[in-house]
Amino acid sequence: MTSAARPAQHAYPRTARQDVVDELHGVRVPDPYRWLEDAKADAVIRWDAEQEALYAAERAAWPGRERWEAEVAALTAVDRATPPRVRGGRVFWLRQDAGQEHPVLMVAEPGADTGRVLLDPQVLDPSGRTVLDAWQPSLEGDLLAFQISRDGTEDSRLHVIDVATGKAVDGPVDRVRRSSVAWLPGGGAFYYVRRLDPRLNPGEEQYHRRVWLHRVGTAPGADALVFGEGRDRTQFYSVSVSADGRWLGVRATLGTGRRTDLYLADLTAGPPERPPLVPVQENIPAATHLHVAPGTGSRDPVWLRTDHGAARGHVVACPPEALHRGPEAWREVVAGRPDAVLTHFAVVSGPELDHPLGLAAWTRHTVAEVTVHDLTDGKQVASVPLPGSGTVGGFAAGPAGSHEAWFTYTDFVTPTRILRFDGRTCRVTRWEHGARHAAAAEGAVTRQVAFPSRDGTTVRMFVISPTGRPDVPRPALLTGYGGFGQIMSPRYRPQVLAWVRAGGVFAWAGLRGGGEEGEEWHLAGSGANKQNTFDDFAAASDHLLAAGWAAPGRVAVMGSSNGGLLVGAALTQEPEKYAAAVCRVPLLDMARFESSGLGPSWVPEYGSVRDPAQARTLLSYSPYHRVTPGVSYPAVLLAASDGDTRTDPLHARKMCAALQHATSGAGPVLLRLERGVGHGARAVSRVVALEAECLAFLAGQVGLRAPGGAAP
Repeated sequence: MTSAARPAQHAYPRTARQDVVDELHGVRVPDPYRWLEDAKADAVIRWDAEQEALYAAERAAWPGRERWEAEVAALTAVDRATPPRVRGGRVFWLRQDAGQEHPVLMVAEPGADTGRVLLDPQVLDPSGRTVLDAWQPSLEGDLLAFQISRDGTEDSRLHVIDVATGKAVDGPVDRVRRSSVAWLPGGGAFYYVRRLDPRLNPGEEQYHRRVWLHRVGTAPGADALVFGEGRDRTQFYSVSVSADGRWLGVRATLGTGRRTDLYLADLTAGPPERPPLVPVQENIPAATHLHVAPGTGSRDPVWLRTDHGAARGHVVACPPEALHRGPEAWREVVAGRPDAVLTHFAVVSGPELDHPLGLAAWTRHTVAEVTVHDLTDGKQVASVPLPGSGTVGGFAAGPAGSHEAWFTYTDFVTPTRILRFDGRTCRVTRWEHGARHAAAAEGAVTRQVAFPSRDGTTVRMFVISPTGRPDVPRPALLTGYGGFGQIMSPRYRPQVLAWVRAGGVFAWAGLRGGGEEGEEWHLAGSGANKQNTFDDFAAASDHLLAAGWAAPGRVAVMGSSNGGLLVGAALTQEPEKYAAAVCRVPLLDMARFESSGLGPSWVPEYGSVRDPAQARTLLSYSPYHRVTPGVSYPAVLLAASDGDTRTDPLHARKMCAALQHATSGAGPVLLRLERGVGHGARAVSRVVALEAECLAFLAGQVGLRAPGGAAP
C-alpha cells in the first residue's frame, strides 16, 4: 500500500492504495480504492474526517464566499407554488414563501379566498432534515395520504390524516419511496407501491416493488397484492384512478429506461383486491402515458401520450373495450410534429364545453409551446401564448365537470408562475391563489446558439450573459446532463443568475442522451453511443471559445448525478480544456455502478458489465478508471451526500482519492461530504450553501470577481 507524490501546495491526507484487481471478460481492471466503498468502516470514517478538515481549510481561504452566499440567497428568496389539485371542492397545493426552508402543503375550503397550512415539514421536524416526498388527497378531499423521509434517504413513510382536523388516521407505512397513491371512492382504500420486506428478501430492499391495495386503518401486512409478482425486479410502478373512481391504471417502467407496460381495469367489473387489469401496451420499446377523463364509458375513448409510432410523441385514442388489441386499435388524435417533442398532455372536459379538449405541451429545440386540440378530430383550435421562451410543466386538469387546467411556466430569469387555462376561451391567466409572483430578474440575457459536434451533428445550447452577445471574452461556466431522455430546459436557477450578474457567462448545453430532440436524440447518447454525449460537451466548450463568449483558460464545468458522470468524463478525457470542475452526487465508477444505490435500474441507460461488449464501452469512458498519474488535472470539487440512496458517495470518495494521487496540476482536488441530506430535496439554507460554495470554488479558479467585490 502506497501513497502518491502530490503537489507541494496541497497536503492531501494519506490514502492507502490496495492491490485489488478484477477481471472483466479477460480484461484486468484495477480498483485500488475499493476499501473506500464501506462508509461504516473505521478507516473510511477517519478518511472522511480528514477530507472534511481539508475542505474546511481550503474553503476558508476562498475570496468572496460570503458575498456569493448572499447573492444566491437573495436570488433564491422568491415565492413558489405548484399547480393545485381540486378534490371534493377543496383546493390543495404546495407553497413556499421566500425565507421558508421547505414547501408547506396548503388547503382552501370550498369557496374560500385564502388557504390554511395543512402540513409543514418544519413543524414535523424543526431540524429541517425531514422532507415531504409526495402527497395525494382522496377523491372527496376529506383525507390526505402523504409521504415523508429524513436525512435525504428518500425512504418514505406513508401517513393518512383527516383534512378537516389534521388528526392521524392511518400509518406509518414504510418502504414506499415516493409511491403514487390512487384513492378509491369513499376514502376507505387506496392502491400504492411498496417494496417487499427486506427481512424476507435480504439484499433486495431497494427492489422487488409491488402494487398493493391498502384499506385505511388496517395493518400493511394485510394489504392485498394487486400487481408485480414475477416481473423484473428493477421495474418501477405507478398507479392512478380516474376522478370518477371507475378506472384503475397501472404503469410499469423497466428501470429508468423508455419501455413502459400499461394496464387498465374497470373497477366496476370486479373486486378492488382483484381488479381485471387488461394490457394496453406490453413489451413495446416506447414511453406511454395513460389519460382517462372522468365519466369515460365503454364507448368513450381513453387517450394515450406515446412515442410509439411517432419518435417525438403524439396522442392516440382507443375505446376501453378495444385496448386489449394494442396499438393496432389506436387512432391518432394529436399528430406528432417533426420539429417538436410532446412533453405533457391533459384532457379538459365539462358540461360547458361542446367537446373534450386536449392541452398539449411541446418543446421545439428545448423551448416550450402549448397548443389546444379538439379531441373529437384532433384539430388544433388554439395556441396558448406564454410569457417568454421558457419551460412549462406540472399539468393538472380540474375535477370532473371542470373546464379548467393549470400548469407552470419558468425561464432562466423568471421564477415559476402558475397559469390557469380556461377551456371556454382557450386563454390563460395567472393563478393568484398560490403565491405572489416575483418579477423577472435583471442583469442577464439569454440566447440560444447552435454548433456542430465532432461528428457534424447540430447541438443547441443556451448562453446566458450580461449583454446577450459575445462582446468581451468572460469566465464561463458550462453545464449539461445528456442522459435518460431528460430535457435541459430553461428554468429559473439562482446559481445561473449569480454567476452572470457577477460578470460571467453561463452555458446550458442540450447534449445527446437527453430528450431535447426526442427519443432518437436520447438513444444517440446512451448505451454504446454514450461517447457522443461527451463529444457534444467538448464541442460546446470549443464553441464558447471560438465564438468569443469565453476567455481562454477560464472555462469551468459543473454537473450533477448523470451530469456528474459527464463532468468526470470531460475532465479525464480532455483535462487541458478546463480550469476547474465541480462533480455533484456523481456516478464515476462504471465498472461497479450496478452494485450500489439504484444502479441496477440504470442498466437500460448505460449497459451492464456482465455483457462483454457493454463492459468495454463502460470501461472506455469510466472516469475513475481513466485517471492517469502525472496528468495535470484541473481543480476539482466533488460534492456528495451521506444520505444519497441513488448515487452512493463511494463514487465521489474513490474519484477524489484517485485524482489526489494522480494529479500534477496546481489546483486542489477536494471532497465536500454533506451530512443528513441525500440526492434531491433539502432545506433551502442547505441548497444556498451548496450552490454558493460551488460558485465560489469555480470563480476563484477562473478569476471571476465575487458579487459586489473586486476581481480575485
